[in-house]
Parts: sequence; structure tokens; C-alpha cells
Amino acid sequence: MSSGLSRRAVLVAIAVSPAAAWATTAPTPPAEVSAALPGASLQGQGRLRYFGLHIYDAALWSAAPVPPGNPFATALALELRYARKLAGGAIADRSIDEMKRVGDFSPADGQRWLDAMKQAFPDVQAGDRITGVHQPGVGASFFVNGKPTAEVRDTVFARLFFGVWLSPRTSQPALRAALLGMPP
Repeated sequence: MSSGLSRRAVLVAIAVSPAAAWATTAPTPPAEVSAALPGASLQGQGRLRYFGLHIYDAALWSAAPVPPGNPFATALALELRYARKLAGGAIADRSIDEMKRVGDFSPADGQRWLDAMKQAFPDVQAGDRITGVHQPGVGASFFVNGKPTAEVRDTVFARLFFGVWLSPRTSQPALRAALLGMPP
């Protein structure tokens, strides 16, 4: 390849890049998010990998900016799009383990919440979506592929559950930063 052709290709690539940026549109929230949070927009997104394996992609939706210092004061939705098959019971068990990292709760609360999450989270396949909606002062509701599965009217549960991703005590600080639109 001649150097003239190379330079021309680079100039074309540079000229096309800004036009491509103008052509992109803002992501549209899933229907369940739009219904629960009118006017919601994407706040941030990220990918969870565990030992190098892609587990899910996460997106945080809200109608207002989510303050990193107090994300639970804002109505928000967390959408997880799974990249692999996982058992719903394993998702619930892991959620309880991660919630323990975020804050303290009694064994009785933990068992009640685990039972609720086992109802909320069925087995998932690659491409399935679980969406949790947090309503301050109310609790959380869950959807799988847009269909409602459970509602947990417990504000402590909601704070600890969404804290798995949004609390400074999360086990995944880079994912938290990406969801909240913060520098890593």
C-alpha cells in the first residue's frame, strides 16, 4: 500500500468520525423503566466480569441525576442484561452475600429477603434482563424481560440491595463509578 493511499484513508476516517458521532441517539429506557420513571435517561453503564468471564452488562436509569453521595434518595432503575445462563437461586444467594458487605441485617430479615429474591429472580439465559426499580420511601420492584416478578416494600432491603452496585462499600467500585458516571 502506498503512503499516499494510507494518508488518504486516515483523512477519510477522521472526516467520518465526527459525522458518526452526530448520528448516534441517546439510548431508550426499557418499557418497564419508562412506565415506572417517566423521563428516565441513562445515567451510566458498565460490565461485570468475574474471573474474566462476562456475567452481565448493567445500566442505571433515572429521571434526575443520581447523587453518588446519596443514590438512594432518587428513584432509579438498575437493568442487568445477562451474558450467560445463571440459576435464579444462585443470583439471590449472591445478592444476599453482597448485601451483607454493604450493611448489617438480622438473619430473619436476610431469610425473608432471600425468599423474596428467589421469587423475583428466575433462572436466566444469555440475553435475559432483570430490572430493579428503587422508589425512595417505598422499596423495590423487579421485572424479568419487562414482566413484573416481585415487589418488596421494605426501604432497608431496597437500600442494601441497590447498594450492592451503588454503595461505596460495593465489591465492584469500577462498576459503581461507571454506573454513577464518575471517574474510576
